[in-house]
Amino acid sequence: MTKAIDRRKKRGVSNLSSSIVTTLKEHIVHWHYPPEHRLTEDELCKTFGVSRSPVREALRVLASDGFVKRLPNRGYVVKQYRIEEIEELYEMRVALELYTVERLATKGPSAQLATELNDLKHTWTELLRESPKKPEEFAILDTLFHDTLARAVGNKSLLRQLRTINERLTLFRMLDFENEERAERTCRQHLEIVKRIMAEDAPGARAAMQENIQEGRTNIRTAIKDALARAYLKKT
Repeated sequence: MTKAIDRRKKRGVSNLSSSIVTTLKEHIVHWHYPPEHRLTEDELCKTFGVSRSPVREALRVLASDGFVKRLPNRGYVVKQYRIEEIEELYEMRVALELYTVERLATKGPSAQLATELNDLKHTWTELLRESPKKPEEFAILDTLFHDTLARAVGNKSLLRQLRTINERLTLFRMLDFENEERAERTCRQHLEIVKRIMAEDAPGARAAMQENIQEGRTNIRTAIKDALARAYLKKT
């Protein structure tokens, strides 16, 4: 009997912490907090009207997912990257992804590559026809597209580096895809990238990938500046 009650309590804490995680993620993604904003257990308990247990669990999850960072003996702060850091990540991403598509377009035909490209073509053609997805879902699909191309190159070091960069850009991809028109253009850009690779058109593949990444980079730069301004205005 006691064990059953304990299990129900744990489920209650988990449900509460999940709700807190979802809400805080939304606030962080939309830059409602300025960089390094401190999150205290007391403040969050009052905000959500809960005990410390679900708040602590939520903060642990957010730290594990990279949304907050824990400071020694000082609680947690919001983990936001400076614009300069994001620009550097995009520069690295451009270099790796342009190499990726050029390598694939000049690699020569293979049954495995043809299958992967056809699968991507089918997926993004269907996404173009479907109703819009949530920004978080679309960001995951977008990351998977680029990950699939990098994996097809067969260079493990390249794939590892690109995954590290993409993981750090996840928040900003979500911000980018809040615009439904941007999501539609991404579908068309991805299909163009696949088309150029299949045609073994390396310059065309590089140009298509450059357009895809640069548009996202420009959108994020503007969105972050606006969000930062709003965040600091709220703080003052």
